[in-house]
Amino acid sequence: MRKLLIVGGSILAVCLVLGLLTLRFIGYEPRDGSPGLWLTGELVTTPVTDWSFTETIEEIFVETRTWYYVPHSVNTYCSIYNDELYLFSAYYQGGKFPENRYWNRNVIRDPRVRLKIGNQLFERTVSWVTDATEKEAVLQTFIEKYTEWRSPGIDNVHIFLVLP
Repeated sequence: MRKLLIVGGSILAVCLVLGLLTLRFIGYEPRDGSPGLWLTGELVTTPVTDWSFTETIEEIFVETRTWYYVPHSVNTYCSIYNDELYLFSAYYQGGKFPENRYWNRNVIRDPRVRLKIGNQLFERTVSWVTDATEKEAVLQTFIEKYTEWRSPGIDNVHIFLVLP
C-alpha cells in the first residue's frame, strides 16, 4: 500500500510539474475577471518614453510575483498623466488595501511586474501613489479616458505608477 501511495504521489507530482511547465510556455492569461498565470507575448527591452499608445487600449494585463513562484496575473485599467503610465485598482465593495486584492498584496511585497499591452510585454516596477494631489490628478485622467466608469470614491481607488 505504501509503495502504491509513493508511485501515485510521484505520478501526480510529475503531472503537476509538466502542467506548470506547459502553462509557462503557452501562458494562461486572465479571462472575464478571472485571474491568470504567466503572460506571453513579444518582450520589449527598449526604454519606453511615450506611453500614448495606451490611450486607445481599454484593458491591460499585469503579471505579479507571488511568494510561491507561480505568477498571478489580472486585467486592469491604465491612463497617462504627465507622460507617465499609471495602473488602477478599485475596491468597489470597500475593503482594506492591499489585503483585499491579491495582486495589490503581491506588488506591495515585490513591485516588479510584467505588463502585457496588446501583444507586447514590458518588464517594469510599480510604485503605489500615496500623494493625494498626484492621486487626484491621475484619477481625473482616468475618468476622462473611461467615461462610463463610476468611481467607488477616491479612498477606494488605488493607483500605481509604472517606473522605467
